[in-house]
Amino acid sequence: MVTPTPPAPRPFWAFWRRRPIVPVIRLAGLIGSLPLRGAGLSLTGLERAIDRAFAIGHAPAVALVINSPGGSAVQSALIAGRIRALAERNRRPVLAFVEDVAASGGYWLATAADEILVDPASILGSIGVISAGFGFGQAIERLGIERRVHTAGARKSFLDPFRPERAEDLALLAELQGDIHERFKEQVRTRRAGRLKVPEAELFDGRVWTGTRAVEVGLADGLGELRTTLEERFGPDVRVRLVNPPRPRLLSRMGLGALAAEAAAEGLAILEERALRARFGL
Repeated sequence: MVTPTPPAPRPFWAFWRRRPIVPVIRLAGLIGSLPLRGAGLSLTGLERAIDRAFAIGHAPAVALVINSPGGSAVQSALIAGRIRALAERNRRPVLAFVEDVAASGGYWLATAADEILVDPASILGSIGVISAGFGFGQAIERLGIERRVHTAGARKSFLDPFRPERAEDLALLAELQGDIHERFKEQVRTRRAGRLKVPEAELFDGRVWTGTRAVEVGLADGLGELRTTLEERFGPDVRVRLVNPPRPRLLSRMGLGALAAEAAAEGLAILEERALRARFGL
């Protein structure tokens, strides 16, 4: 039987060496402000955490942990823009680690990083714009309900779900979606310049890829998990510091009515997020 060799003692100066700290910003859930519960990813809710991450001196990098099926294009752009501004001001590299999904606005957030690392089964992409809803015109007609809408401005009742779709409304919607889609594409072109490996027509048609395929087409840079990757790059003594841990809710301070409203809003938000994740098989 071979006796294992004990690890070599650490030199005395190693105990005085400053351990590297990598601040981590967790970006999980729907993008956009959700009612009542203060949930959802928005610049207002994340700005302090982002500032804290880049304020940690001597950090070799800032890490993003992303698990989002998307949401608001505006908030995606604002959050990513704030991260890039501070990264450039502090000359700090940013690493993004994708967990289950970084799709649509979630991928927009990932492009704020200098390097995107994924799990082989992660879902990435969905570089497009979607608008969905229901039409209730025939339903209210059968119920004998008369719809009364009075506007100043011919387009004020744009896409009213209680009347048939109009060609001019659909043309305006296509224009709006086209503008947002072009902004999304420009973000990807700029942040992934020189790394995209397939034609834009394939990249920007709204499809999604697994993590392995995302690396092959250039939407990601490699496979990797947060702690293992940070230890490989910055040493086994690296410390990971989450700058935006979830806050417990103080239920004792809430009345029954507030609790019921909170529960209803949270239930709707969960259903919305599950519906978005279901589009990607999650």
